[in-house]
Amino acid sequence: MPNKKTKQQTNEFVGAIDQGTSSSRFLIFNASNLELVTYHQETIEISTPQPGWVEQDPNELLEKTTLCIEKAVEQFEGLGYNKSDIKVIGITNQRETTILWDKETGKVLHNALVWLDARTQETVDFLLKQYNKRQDCLQEKCGLPLSTYFSALKIRWLMDNCEEVRTAIEEKRCCFGTVDSWLLYNLLSDDKNTVHVTDVTNASRTMLMNIRTLKWDASLCDFFSIPEHILPEIKSSSTIFGYINKGALQGVPVGAVLGDQQAALVGQRCWTKGTAKSTYGTGCFILYNTGNDLAYSLNGLLTTVAYKWNDDDPVYALEGSIAIAGQCIKWLRDNLGLIPDSKSTETIAASVKDTGGVYFVPAFSGLFAPYWRSDARGLITGMTQYTTKAHIVRAALEGICYQTREIVDAMYDDSGVRLSKLKVDGGMANNKLFLHMLADIVGMNVTTPGLSETTALGAALAAGKAKGIDLFQLDDENEIDTKMSSYTPKIHGEQREENFASWKKAVIKSFERLTPPFNIENKSMHEEKSHLSTTTTVAWLTLTSLLGVLLYMSSRNH
Repeated sequence: MPNKKTKQQTNEFVGAIDQGTSSSRFLIFNASNLELVTYHQETIEISTPQPGWVEQDPNELLEKTTLCIEKAVEQFEGLGYNKSDIKVIGITNQRETTILWDKETGKVLHNALVWLDARTQETVDFLLKQYNKRQDCLQEKCGLPLSTYFSALKIRWLMDNCEEVRTAIEEKRCCFGTVDSWLLYNLLSDDKNTVHVTDVTNASRTMLMNIRTLKWDASLCDFFSIPEHILPEIKSSSTIFGYINKGALQGVPVGAVLGDQQAALVGQRCWTKGTAKSTYGTGCFILYNTGNDLAYSLNGLLTTVAYKWNDDDPVYALEGSIAIAGQCIKWLRDNLGLIPDSKSTETIAASVKDTGGVYFVPAFSGLFAPYWRSDARGLITGMTQYTTKAHIVRAALEGICYQTREIVDAMYDDSGVRLSKLKVDGGMANNKLFLHMLADIVGMNVTTPGLSETTALGAALAAGKAKGIDLFQLDDENEIDTKMSSYTPKIHGEQREENFASWKKAVIKSFERLTPPFNIENKSMHEEKSHLSTTTTVAWLTLTSLLGVLLYMSSRNH
């Protein structure tokens, strides 16, 4: 991947802003060998004013990001480098999180509604009823199901519930943006030029961009009653977005913007069709590169843009999104006090040989792929007097693995091709017990990169790919020589399937409403295209019918 350097070229560095749900960071990489030279990180506060509501202060996102840049550059110079050697920076960000601000003053009109925020369920229900549509009614145009997850629903909620937003829209001074747009507006705008832009990966998470044309779609905007004039300009993932207007890196170009999961796909070298990665952070996101082919899922996966380099054709991906992964471990620590810190999960879970029959479904924000069930609720089932906190902690780790298995299976159902291995990164990739459990439950080799900062690395690589910067080619995954660690399944297939069946039973118990999950409902529309037989559908109908009979008999007895 890096071009071979002459001696005069070795002092070239690339910076990366990594603005995530729980922290902001700025990292600096050596372009010649991808060595992480230095970085600075700041924690971001998350507010939950009501059940299901998740907010952040956009000004804090900006201030902490700016502070990270200043501190990291200071450290960089302290190591004997010159900040003028930082040739370009890339930005990667938490996706779907929605910010509205006044384009004339820069004033925020409401706290950011974070991607996890589920307050928009009533909006989803209203739109489905208003148009008499199914949850997948917009999938062909935007690749996504109608869900609280995506930005359009959050914009619509703010329009319906915030007078300041409505007034700003009426007066045509309202700007919408995901976090990348908000950062770019503040980092690149000056007295002469207002920068209101986004890239194709972030735009593909709004439900407002046509997944084929890569432009805002008038019919999608009409569906949500969102005016197009509040939307940013859509650009390629790798291109010159502008130049930083102040601070330690004034004059340095921003050469790339990528949503965090797409950036991790790039950082994991999944540049060829059929490769996949799984990132375990606050949530878990599995992306499967489908190349230039636009693939629609019959199993509850998302169709999304993986990246677009300069003037090249876009590369697409199928994505399985899990709302709660690392956040589940944080919940065990902060809400239940079962663990002192996240690192201790490995030793605590390893103190027991299995979960003792306990299953943990972390559906705190409903279940995303492949179910798309907003009515699902978190549960712990199978507890007895034998159960200890170690069993619960181990079951929490397994629950994340089982959700991964469901998405990997859905990817196979959609593509007909089994993955040979799963590339894993994110904070939980530091837990070796978790990786062994993941290999056992998914039933394939799990690999982790020697450099753990794959998301920031992906943004840095994409920035170096920008036309006019031209530090990297990104056309051959073998161009990067990195060490990998591998974890191999140890349990037999029969035991794996028995455990997985028990997990499925636990998932069904988490549903508030006894209706088929999204993936089965969706598959029934496209039965002739599916790689699966009708066995799954029949089994589901049989199960729900049996439960209905049991409930009826129970009511007769009482």
